[in-house]
Amino acid sequence: MDCNASFLTYAQTGYFSKTVLDYVQQSPSIQPFYNHPVSVAGMKAAIEQRKKFPTNRKLLVTLLKKQYSSLEVGKLVAANIESLENENTFTITTAHQPNIFTGPLYFIYKILHVAKLSAQLKESFPENNFVPVYYMGSEDADLDELGHIYCNGEKKVWETNQTGAVGRMKVDKSLLKLLNSLEGELSVQIFGAEIIQLMKNCYQEGETIEKATFKLVNHLFESFGLVVLLPDSAEVKAAFIPVMQKELLDFFSQKEVEQTVANFPTEYKIQASGRELNLFYLLNGQRERIEHNNREWAVLNTELKFSEEQIIEELNQYPDRFSPNVILRPVLQEFILPNIAFIGGGGEIAYWLQLKRVFKKVAVPYPMLVIRNSFLFIPKEIQYLVNQLQLTHAGLFKNETELMNQLVMSESKLQLDLKEEQLELAFFYKKIKSIAESIDTTLSRHVASLEIQAAKKISVLEKKILRAEKKKFEAQQRQLHKIKSQLFPNDNLQERMDNLLVYYAKWGKQFLEMIYKNSPELEQQFVILTEV
Repeated sequence: MDCNASFLTYAQTGYFSKTVLDYVQQSPSIQPFYNHPVSVAGMKAAIEQRKKFPTNRKLLVTLLKKQYSSLEVGKLVAANIESLENENTFTITTAHQPNIFTGPLYFIYKILHVAKLSAQLKESFPENNFVPVYYMGSEDADLDELGHIYCNGEKKVWETNQTGAVGRMKVDKSLLKLLNSLEGELSVQIFGAEIIQLMKNCYQEGETIEKATFKLVNHLFESFGLVVLLPDSAEVKAAFIPVMQKELLDFFSQKEVEQTVANFPTEYKIQASGRELNLFYLLNGQRERIEHNNREWAVLNTELKFSEEQIIEELNQYPDRFSPNVILRPVLQEFILPNIAFIGGGGEIAYWLQLKRVFKKVAVPYPMLVIRNSFLFIPKEIQYLVNQLQLTHAGLFKNETELMNQLVMSESKLQLDLKEEQLELAFFYKKIKSIAESIDTTLSRHVASLEIQAAKKISVLEKKILRAEKKKFEAQQRQLHKIKSQLFPNDNLQERMDNLLVYYAKWGKQFLEMIYKNSPELEQQFVILTEV
């Protein structure tokens, strides 16, 4: 498939926070909260910083080989895993939870971004190797967020009674039933049978969601050299024991975050404030917070309680039962990987900006932060309607009512606004006010009140005139609604709602290759892709 690419700034879309916009612009107010600017020079500095940290590469490679032992590993992936033992190999990482069936489109965009940036860095720094990594946040327990997808505008929900970490949940009959319902919708497309068969191969009854997601992501992205890391393992957690012990005894992370938040400019939203103790406990289908009170460590919603000696003994004996939350998870990621850049969405980057002091406290390198690529994909038939209505790509991001009003105002041959009449009205009341004040100055307030009422009534009339004229543009209104509902489902960005299945069913792996081809590396722009 072929597409034309055009670009907008994030500010032009109106969908990104001030934190993100200022970060992209490298605003002075936000610079103290990160280490490396998004540039080739910043990347070079990140590499030099990373070289000084003793990453346990042997542990990492051994773990990856163990994880991949049950799969047929592609040559490029195998070579990338082997290269991680070398001191001149670094990773470019994105992280995401195991949403069923890949979740929203931006999950795909994040992964292809790390692959594209890794390839580009090899050209910029040929003396080094760069491996794209997807770090799976399989310990997340938010099934409400991870257990549904949107397919052709309809929300499809996995109804299950399982609890705890979603990655440890099992594929059950309910999930297979959901997959079967999707088959009926997608099999009519050219590649529909292919993507459904892939899903069935990965999501088999009794398989964990973590393993199913691992198989699926590997199949989709092995040709791009992507390496998947599953950090929910005893080996990874054992290596991280010193940091988790420091958290259990010193509660260090919250103190550092509080210091950062205290210095954070007030115009920026605080994304993740954390808790006194930023660890969860995982056991028997539960993932519950660990809380500390009067020299006792208790697991919320259970009867489990530990003394200081007991909690440290538990940590050393069963490190896989301990799970970092949103504050410490990034530290674990950077601890285990020789990482130089993290690619994340606006919300992720916002909370990473609160963590620089946390990293410094445990002497773990803080990577470059790169806003993930965003795309708006416009199929041929929708672009035809866009052309018919003479809309610009930047204009598409305005709300539907505003766009329709603009269209009617520009197309109608009648006078639809009463701006001049409002000016005449103001002049008229100015004369009346002058006459009234010459008789009694207290009458000026009464005249002002009459003017306000009249202006409001004229404004209401103006809206009625526009509404009446709109009725003559019903065909255009239907076209505009179709454009907006397909490109901005539920008034949201397409990438935050739509799922890959619909796109793969129609275009196959060409869709992934097209996204990769048009993925910026460090430019941090919003991409409009128009099918040709």
